[in-house]
Amino acid sequence: MAPSVAVENLNPKVLKCEYAVRGEIVIHAQRLQQQLQTQPGSLPFDEILYCNIGNPQSLGQQPVTFFREVLALCDHPSLLEKEETKSLFSADAISRAKRILSTIPGRATGAYSHSQGIKGLRDAIAAGIALRDGFPANADDIFVTDGASPGVHMMMQLLLRDEKDGILCPIPQYPLYSASIALHGGTLIPYYLDEKTGWGLEISELKKQLEDARSKGIDVRALVVINPGNPTGQVLAEDNQCDIVRFCKNEGLVLLADEVYQENIYVDDKKFNSFKKIARSIGYGEDDLPLVSFQSVSKGYYGECGKRGGYMEITGFSASVREQVYKIASVNLCSNITGQILASLIMNPPKEGDESYAAYKAEKDGILQSLARRAKALEDAFNNLEGISCNKAEGAMYLFPQIHLPQKAIEAAKAAKKAPDAFYALRLLEATGIVVVPGSGFGQVSQLNFYIL
Repeated sequence: MAPSVAVENLNPKVLKCEYAVRGEIVIHAQRLQQQLQTQPGSLPFDEILYCNIGNPQSLGQQPVTFFREVLALCDHPSLLEKEETKSLFSADAISRAKRILSTIPGRATGAYSHSQGIKGLRDAIAAGIALRDGFPANADDIFVTDGASPGVHMMMQLLLRDEKDGILCPIPQYPLYSASIALHGGTLIPYYLDEKTGWGLEISELKKQLEDARSKGIDVRALVVINPGNPTGQVLAEDNQCDIVRFCKNEGLVLLADEVYQENIYVDDKKFNSFKKIARSIGYGEDDLPLVSFQSVSKGYYGECGKRGGYMEITGFSASVREQVYKIASVNLCSNITGQILASLIMNPPKEGDESYAAYKAEKDGILQSLARRAKALEDAFNNLEGISCNKAEGAMYLFPQIHLPQKAIEAAKAAKKAPDAFYALRLLEATGIVVVPGSGFGQVSQLNFYIL
């Protein structure tokens, strides 16, 4: 008998799905890592250096003390009853933990919560958004998630009915979007960022791709914008954001704003503005534009990737549509409580006058300055190498350099039935132990770019 489960009879949407940052090259790197453990000295390097994904603490970044103190006290609340705790933890961490625990039924961080997240924590997140943007935010608009990725999947589940539904996505793009669109049976409509202009996003390009998709009978449901850019590191100008918001309003598109790198800005002439702030600033109210913004505890200066915390803020959806979003969330019961607490903390860190503020600010500034220094050093190094060019790193955590391969290397890649950048990335790994992601994994047209942390 043929096996009951085989690749040939799997869900074709799963087979179509690809996720480059954890793909072929990373799998090969894991094999080499195992070889180094079982056969030390058998390779021309001693360790594997994973530069394929933003995972700061795996590379030595330390967690923020205040956040971890609050988490420890919330997870072990009996510590709050001990006198010695006052000498081990800061007073504001103790008071914050008590306040958070008072919002959790039974003070139980191991129990299920409301499917949108604990109400008191959503209140704190909404207050942080309002302080950031200067416009009101509502806890009922917040869905706390296990990182930003589940929020993206929820939106794809909600919007995509079949392959005739499309989502406009930037190219190059973080492959979460192409993967989730494939898994949920939709069509990715690419719009291309211009590498020559620092990965510029042109409204004319959006219009061109939208009109082309509609001419093919595709119902384009939403526009994805990643700001600051992943993998490209650009930061959108405010005027450009205004144009994007107007474009979505005029074309009847949901704006899906990936804003997980909002703390990672490395240039003085740019700053982060949320798309919600932009929309409200130009006079669009709650009912004028369906907008979903994503945030995560994994990036910024916090780097708490393994804690799996984040949220999406949903505005401009009718009550009946919001009920369907809640239904999707409730299928997963709730996000993890540690991640929920962290999401509330990153949006409400210590403030001036709090006991922890000086130490917190020193840690935050140190991490962000270190990231900026390393981005600039790597950018300069690439631009001083023969055959490599790299745009300025304005934000996020990545560089996306272009390599100019000789024709013989391109022919060798074709002979090996590999994209040229994938061929190069494999050779780089096998020679040095450095793991990068080929630009073709992000949909990049030249296939000669690389994603590097």
